[in-house]
Amino acid sequence: METADPYAAVHAAAVTALQSWVPPDAGQEVLRADFLQVLREHPDGIARSGPPAHLTASCLVLDESGEHVLLTHHRKANAWFQFGGHIDPTDASLWAAARREATEESGLAVEPATMIAQLDRHTLQGDFGRCREHLDVRFAAVLPRRASPVVSAESHAVRWFHGEELPARSGEELAELIAAARRLLGLAV
Repeated sequence: METADPYAAVHAAAVTALQSWVPPDAGQEVLRADFLQVLREHPDGIARSGPPAHLTASCLVLDESGEHVLLTHHRKANAWFQFGGHIDPTDASLWAAARREATEESGLAVEPATMIAQLDRHTLQGDFGRCREHLDVRFAAVLPRRASPVVSAESHAVRWFHGEELPARSGEELAELIAAARRLLGLAV
């Protein structure tokens, strides 16, 4: 007797989300096509146990002004990032995975916007086992800056940064995500 694929529902939801998303530029359209190709070729393309390059979900949290960003100092990568990670079979969608990850890693009730903010494909640096590349579907949320995050076991620290004074090793990639999140959320800075 065959067992049902525990990722089937979230895989289908990921395909639908990516097919319906209108990328803001040609670079994002190329990534969208690449992500959909991975999902077509790999029914487990959203699972940690799937191919070495697989989808993940994340959420960048901004304050109400859009000037500050809440980041986590990721334990495995030893660098500051937005909240996010692997998709669980119990996640109903990419958005739900991003919400769960942000809530778990910040200790705060995070409710991302439902629209995708950005796609990113990156090679992993650090101790990530068989994972070699993450195809990250990124969402964005707003929380009051007075919100007091809680550090999870996955992080060294969680704290607010001014968007123009980001920590070392966060690089251009994070600045581009902040800009995409501000556009999506209508936060002009």
